[in-house]
Amino acid sequence: MSEVMDALEASFGAVEGAGVPAARPPLAGASARDGAFAGFVRSGAMLETKAMSGASDAAGGYAVPREIDAVIDETLASISPIRAVANVVKVGSAGYRKLVASGGTPSGWASETGARAETGTPTFNEVAPPMGELYANPAASQAMLDDAAFDVEEWLAHEIATEFAKAEGAAFVNGDGVDKPRGFLKVPTSAAGDATRPFGTLQHLVSGSAGAFAANPEEVLIDLVQALRAPYRQGAVWVMNSATLARIRKFKTSDGAFLWVPGIAAGQPATLLGYPVVEAEDMPDIAANSLSIAFGNFKAGYLIAERTETQIMRDPYTNKPFVHFYAAKRIGGMVSNSEAIKLIKFAAS
Repeated sequence: MSEVMDALEASFGAVEGAGVPAARPPLAGASARDGAFAGFVRSGAMLETKAMSGASDAAGGYAVPREIDAVIDETLASISPIRAVANVVKVGSAGYRKLVASGGTPSGWASETGARAETGTPTFNEVAPPMGELYANPAASQAMLDDAAFDVEEWLAHEIATEFAKAEGAAFVNGDGVDKPRGFLKVPTSAAGDATRPFGTLQHLVSGSAGAFAANPEEVLIDLVQALRAPYRQGAVWVMNSATLARIRKFKTSDGAFLWVPGIAAGQPATLLGYPVVEAEDMPDIAANSLSIAFGNFKAGYLIAERTETQIMRDPYTNKPFVHFYAAKRIGGMVSNSEAIKLIKFAAS
């Protein structure tokens, strides 16, 4: 027996002398996903700034790692419907500008040897989306953060995404442009067509009755589609809330066919007159003089400008024993092409 024990001690001594670390089983509830950022969220431990999307700013915020930022963007697209159909650009500062040319380059006809007069030049318009800082400040108890089974990344992404989506959805439709985006329903409207309407003014068609559709409601819907010029109709969508959509789904043509066509396969959107419908609950209900239905190509007509990274700071001191996670993101939005979006105004004239 002593010889066997001597052999075992010799083998252990060889391992220890070689400096091989002992392999230990993980603690109960530990996760291989928990990295440096999870440690920062749980305990405030310093985060080594090697994030690919950016480093901490001068004020001391930490850039959200790429994995969490990707989850936030994906969730926002599904909750904030305007973001999903608009033109979203990433910017490095709040001074973003965009040029939009209205009209074309006039041309003329001449004989082979006739004189060529000077033609007109295109008109450029500069658009600068109003920017504001969108923030969320969710909280969790330290006891919850200490629970190893608690998925910190998923909770943080969900809380921030929900807060951001609510504010975005309202601002892209009805924002006044003061420290926030300017919604497409807050720009001037006119019954004039594209040829005579000033740049930056949306065209509206009246329904024919104050706060209601006229006798043949399908006619104003068809007129709205045709008011949008053919190049913009490629990729156009309807935008309305669920209450308005419930009324439209009951409309029939004179031969009894429904204007609304449900999707025939999973993932296929339902259509109205052949165009997809986006439900945006921030659109107003039908009322006198309300602008309750929009139709247009929002990729061409509405611009969203946002910073590429979300900043987050951990605050365990203000509201003990809760830990706050202050997240902020600069974002702006406005109508960039007023020819690409049309509205229905529920008025008699």
